[in-house]
Amino acid sequence: MLKFINKFRRDEDGAVTVDWVVLTAAIVGLGIAVLSSVGGATETLGEAISTELGSMDPGA
Repeated sequence: MLKFINKFRRDEDGAVTVDWVVLTAAIVGLGIAVLSSVGGATETLGEAISTELGSMDPGA
């Protein structure tokens, strides 16, 4: 039993997995933050372009 506990303590596979999960969560969180901050401005710009294109005369 003592051998198993010592082996379990030295095993780092779980620690590496936790590191990757934390890094992935941070990247996803950063992506969501960027999308939420840029989303409103993009929508406003899209509406302005749509209004401008809608007011153009296609025959001119």
